[in-house]
Amino acid sequence: MQKYIDLTNTTNYIKLKQPAEIIRNGGIVLFPTETVYGIGTNGLNETAIKKLFKIKQRPLNKPISLLVNSIDMINKIAKDITEIEYSIIKEFFPGPLTIVLKKKDIVPNILTANDNTVGIRMPSNDIALKLIEYTGFPIATSSANISSQPSGTRLQDIIKDFDGKADCFIDSGPSKIGLSSTVVQVIDGIPHILRQGTITEKQIRNACLKT
Repeated sequence: MQKYIDLTNTTNYIKLKQPAEIIRNGGIVLFPTETVYGIGTNGLNETAIKKLFKIKQRPLNKPISLLVNSIDMINKIAKDITEIEYSIIKEFFPGPLTIVLKKKDIVPNILTANDNTVGIRMPSNDIALKLIEYTGFPIATSSANISSQPSGTRLQDIIKDFDGKADCFIDSGPSKIGLSSTVVQVIDGIPHILRQGTITEKQIRNACLKT
């Protein structure tokens, strides 16, 4: 049975314990972030990730990122993090930026399209952060839309696409930013923008100068 949780006018985040359990058990949850709504599941469970790809109708050659809520959680899934990469993390996490890092073996290959890197983001949305905290490990998350369709910024606009497919819907009203995160990857010590969001290349390069 699908569950709907309305957090538009409350900070009673204890309600998030149930969707966190759904995620731990490999279920699918739609939830808000500061950028756009996300659709997520257990980021360390290959079967759950396959289900997420299927529901989104997302090609398996398009990787899905992981949402985290702490540096410790990053260190559990990523390795060989450079000083420049840490400087970017320190400057922009939590926030609307995804950084591509070398992954540890704990991260399923299906999540990364068999690549040795994984996109990692720490959202600044309190609901998303608390959901990750209650889940206890990274959440495999993509924008809450059918693949190739616009990203959802209001739950009511996208809920019909996932009716009967997702296990839980969390509503908190419109997304604050409404634009997917900037994606950056550091190659040979130089940051490269893979997808432009609100954080610019100039801001990222300035952050790297602080190292």
